Amino acid sequence: AGVFGAMFKTPAVRKEEALVREKVMDVLKFVGLDDVCEEKAKNLPYGKQRRLEMARALATDPELVLLDEPAAGMNHQETNELIKLIEKLNNMGKTVLLIEHDMKLVMDISRRIMVLDYGKKIADGSPDEVKNDEKVIKAYLGDDFRKEVYAC
Repeated sequence: AGVFGAMFKTPAVRKEEALVREKVMDVLKFVGLDDVCEEKAKNLPYGKQRRLEMARALATDPELVLLDEPAAGMNHQETNELIKLIEKLNNMGKTVLLIEHDMKLVMDISRRIMVLDYGKKIADGSPDEVKNDEKVIKAYLGDDFRKEVYAC
């Protein structure tokens, strides 16, 4: 479209802008923010701001989505909404690489987990394999987790 097109809003520029707006609305709807599309990001509650960050990343239609502590600072409801969103991404065929300290969240949504302790890999496997790994229990889950799991 170039500078001329942008200055004079040529039909090609208007068409391109319409396509971009449509893509933005599709992504906002996907993350559940289409109802607040006219709001400024700074006015959104924290959980919605985090979903907006994800929408920005998803607008490029990536195959791999990297999420670093996505549940940090979220309440229970916001975390549940995040879990549903990550599951939707995965169901679409997207690979999600999750870095997260909330072990319950990790165990609930992951198919494969790699656990690092001070930068060293201590486990790699399914959630069941990882939660029963002695090194993981010692480093992250603690003895209370073992009591919860085997409390029968």
